[in-house]
Amino acid sequence: MKPFRVGKISIGGSRPVFILGPCVIESEKFVWQMARGIAKICASEDVDLVFKASYDKANRTSVRSFRGIGAREGCEILAAIGRELKIPITTDVHSPDEAKLAGEMIDLLQIPAFLCRQTDLLKVAAETGRAVNVKKGQFLAPWDVKNIADKLTAFGCKKFCFTERGTTFGYNNLVADMRSLYWMREEGYPVIFDATHSVQRPGGGGDKTSGDSALAPVLARAALAAGCDGIFMEVHENPARALSDAANQIPLKDLPKHLRMLKAIHAAVSGRGD
Repeated sequence: MKPFRVGKISIGGSRPVFILGPCVIESEKFVWQMARGIAKICASEDVDLVFKASYDKANRTSVRSFRGIGAREGCEILAAIGRELKIPITTDVHSPDEAKLAGEMIDLLQIPAFLCRQTDLLKVAAETGRAVNVKKGQFLAPWDVKNIADKLTAFGCKKFCFTERGTTFGYNNLVADMRSLYWMREEGYPVIFDATHSVQRPGGGGDKTSGDSALAPVLARAALAAGCDGIFMEVHENPARALSDAANQIPLKDLPKHLRMLKAIHAAVSGRGD
């Protein structure tokens, strides 16, 4: 497994990476406030941060749900955050045109789970020259990501990783199989664990997705103990009022204690806690 750099951050190296941020850009003021708050906490706790936020939630359950502010405006805001705070930025892209646009401004392009096998999307994302993070689809086995890796490699992408975000387990439920982290890393790929989306209950609220946010830190701890390369976790200043994924995000005020615990677990399993 070869680590790769996203800005000043190494993914797959000796330090875990933390991909943190709100589910969606609710407003420019909101996302700046969240970015500054998270960056300050991560600097204080000495952890490697990639800031995330979506400019569009393209797969909301209901047609009435808030989606975001749009690709160009969202990417421009995120790029400005990255420049000012000197942190790498990621966001998800949903089409080849979006991938091309985001590739001009965003450090790490994220391929959503439902689109993880879309060849045209993978091709354009790879051709931007940016690093790519592919969310493993809820419908895929861990070893199936090799076919996605082969596509990215064929299209010239040398910097990519995979994110485990749970597997469909009956109706309105997901299960996080920690064996998946081991199997994907054994194939030679850096692997991130998505703690918040893994506790979703898709469509479980009727016209919205529900979830079990209290379990997100629990699964994050298990994933780092299993040996993953980083944690993806959505964070909100007031999850109950979030415009998307309210049931799954963790409160900003709780982030420091979670980071300290996760750092301690990584130190223990990597032999650096002696």
